[in-house]
Amino acid sequence: MILYHPDSVEVILNSSKHIEKSYLYHFLHPWLGTGLLTSTGDKWRSRRKMITPTFHFAILNDFLEVMNEQGSILLEKLEKHVDKEPFDIFLDITLCALDIICETAMGKNVGAQENKDSEYVRAIYRMSDLIQQRQKSPWLWPDFLYMLFKEGREHERNLKILHNFTDTVIAEKAAELENTKQTTHDGNCEEGGSRKRLAFLDMLLSATDDEGNKLSYKDIREEVDTFMFEGHDTTAAAMNWALYLLGRNPEAQKKVHRELDEVFGNTERPVTMDDLKKLRYLECVTKEALRLFPSVPLFARTLREDCYIRGYQVPKGASVLVITYALHRDPEIFPDPEEFRPERFFPENCKGRHPYAYVPFSAGPRNCIGQRFAQMEEKAILALILRRFWVESCHKPEELGITGELILRPSNGIWIKLKRRPEAGPE
Repeated sequence: MILYHPDSVEVILNSSKHIEKSYLYHFLHPWLGTGLLTSTGDKWRSRRKMITPTFHFAILNDFLEVMNEQGSILLEKLEKHVDKEPFDIFLDITLCALDIICETAMGKNVGAQENKDSEYVRAIYRMSDLIQQRQKSPWLWPDFLYMLFKEGREHERNLKILHNFTDTVIAEKAAELENTKQTTHDGNCEEGGSRKRLAFLDMLLSATDDEGNKLSYKDIREEVDTFMFEGHDTTAAAMNWALYLLGRNPEAQKKVHRELDEVFGNTERPVTMDDLKKLRYLECVTKEALRLFPSVPLFARTLREDCYIRGYQVPKGASVLVITYALHRDPEIFPDPEEFRPERFFPENCKGRHPYAYVPFSAGPRNCIGQRFAQMEEKAILALILRRFWVESCHKPEELGITGELILRPSNGIWIKLKRRPEAGPE
């Protein structure tokens, strides 16, 4: 059953019973196990409760530091395209997002932007492609058949690389934590009292449930792998779409530039949490970009019991698809839905809007736990790029070749031209 009306979507997403993901998520299990994205029932509830506190303000502040550092590397890469031929920015942004997620999730700098051929980086990309391919090829669904095809064998090979990498990092972090405890116990604090930056993995190693039980290594790997999978492709796609739309809408881009100039003046300083709060128009731009091009174009659930949707009974066990791409284009809620209008998200224009009319991060009990992290990353990286450059998009919408299975992407890339803004540039 396909849903794209806010009232119908609310019945499913707002329910604490219909939290079971559909069969299509089954293909993520070999890589992600049953972590937060794929688990269900009591395991999901207990895990969600344990992990929610790890996204607190202090750790997000640490994460912003990483975003600024990786964003500067991205800027240097983009410099060589200024006033040159059009180029596809999609991979540049994606590698930056991957570096950010590796360092924030695991405390590990994999240097994807400088070395996109690293074994781990290649495995992450290949794995996402293989899963999407399998989802749309029913003959590859049975495991025993899948292993007879070269894709199945490649899947196993990449899986080994990914799990070995995560296992090694977890073991190193656990040993580091043990040493720190020992050092603190012996009274030798870090020299100069400099504080070490925390990663999501540090939080997981010390998290406990209501009974005081810690997560096992396998549990931790599930969550780190989930964070890696969920947290780079989605944000990378969102940032790419926002840049594409600004490059097609010069008036909106001018407004973003005016706001950035008010907040930063003519400086190249890092972005702070206070700055992010002031970038209200840029926030509306990212929201409108996610309305038109939601990173996750559909959510699929399996019903745990019969339910009624707009007067019709839907039986237990039925699969329900929420099509965000269509939901966000309802002309009654968003007039001229194909038009890019960031002003739709001004507070006064959101008043009275159905709470389930716009759900880029899902909604209800299973909404995206990393929503604040993603919004922060999008605004920080876009602010860094747009403080320095003027963006011009080269594709018409019909030339993008949009594909969306797990993630909504342009199959032909995002081709842009970059110009330096007057008075902007490396100091």
